[in-house]
Amino acid sequence: MFIPRMMLRVASLAVLLPCMVFARQNTPSNDGKAEREYLVNKLTLIADPVLNALSKNELKKKMPVEAASPKDRQYSTHLEAFGRLLAGMAPWLELGPDDTPEGKIRKKYIDLALAGIHNATDPKAPDFMNFNQGRQPVVDAAFFAQALLRAPHQLWDRLDKQTQKNVIDALKSSRVITPSYSNWLLFSATIEAALLRFDGSGDRMRMDYAIRQHLLWYKGDGAYGDGPNFHWDYYNSFVIQPMFVEVLQTLKDYGKDSKYYDQTLARAQRYAAVQERLISPEATYPPIGRSLAYRFGAFQLLSKIALMKKLPKEILPQQVRFALYSVIKRQIEAPGTFNKDGWLQIGIYGHQPGIGEGYISTGSLYLCSEAFLILGLPSTDELWTAPDADWTSRKVWKGEAVPIDHAIAD
Repeated sequence: MFIPRMMLRVASLAVLLPCMVFARQNTPSNDGKAEREYLVNKLTLIADPVLNALSKNELKKKMPVEAASPKDRQYSTHLEAFGRLLAGMAPWLELGPDDTPEGKIRKKYIDLALAGIHNATDPKAPDFMNFNQGRQPVVDAAFFAQALLRAPHQLWDRLDKQTQKNVIDALKSSRVITPSYSNWLLFSATIEAALLRFDGSGDRMRMDYAIRQHLLWYKGDGAYGDGPNFHWDYYNSFVIQPMFVEVLQTLKDYGKDSKYYDQTLARAQRYAAVQERLISPEATYPPIGRSLAYRFGAFQLLSKIALMKKLPKEILPQQVRFALYSVIKRQIEAPGTFNKDGWLQIGIYGHQPGIGEGYISTGSLYLCSEAFLILGLPSTDELWTAPDADWTSRKVWKGEAVPIDHAIAD
């Protein structure tokens, strides 16, 4: 069949145009300041519907519940939204308020977060959240506890005594839930780490059991099984490695036995290096495994290791910044990511309801905030001030030299 040359040119342009547009948008700008401003803007955009409603005790009234069976997720989705959102925001909030434009924005969101904590844990409040009925609340009580561990000065020290008591009571009430024999052990451990940090009552047995089981479940080269079996998914980053490191860090900080901390951190560094290489030149990543609706929350561990300033020596902080900025930008700007009122919708790229498992609801989606942990580094840090640098796969597919990748053995 004869196809006119002009039609072939048009067809070729139609294929190439999206790639050309993405390339222009993600050409290194050498401007970490602009990228930081963009990420602050997008994190607060994600946060606004949740924190504004909760600060007024209107979250349960205003938040939609998108799920395969909305009725079945109504009992847990509000704590999911708040706990997960706060866990990702916490390092940025912990920088505290100051007189800079960003510092003034932080003050606004610190105040909203404190009001949210008060309302979420006050048994008399309309937005008092479920910490102990059913099974899901132990998961999101842990993300809430994670937020407190990450921002103790701004999210704990500034609470009044009654609210602090309410928080402790809420966390302790989750102990009635028996965690699954999987990554869920770390949810219980994280709650106990927060209780150790804030009132000295953390249960060492719950922490030790989670630690010992995950040591047994290590599969090699920086990856753990989700329980006894290995899963091709992002749970090493969604949950396992960040919470494992933070539980051990808390034990270390409080003079408890922390002999596994260095080993666990080294494994996390290796997994972060793998994550950096998984980001394609186009700032996409393999849609493997469950919970893809958490979007760029898949890169929590890479962001955390950068926040800790523990990146492997062959990975520059600014290449992680540029990679995370590019991934977030590509996904968050997809049409349908938010509904008309600004709430997140189920999907990995835009609105794709079919990608959500039965346990996924609107609240679940706020785990995406975990990718923003690098905002906890001040704007004066090298990660923000150094010029943009391509991440590994961009270098590879430009024909540039890259370090040889090696497995770790331990």
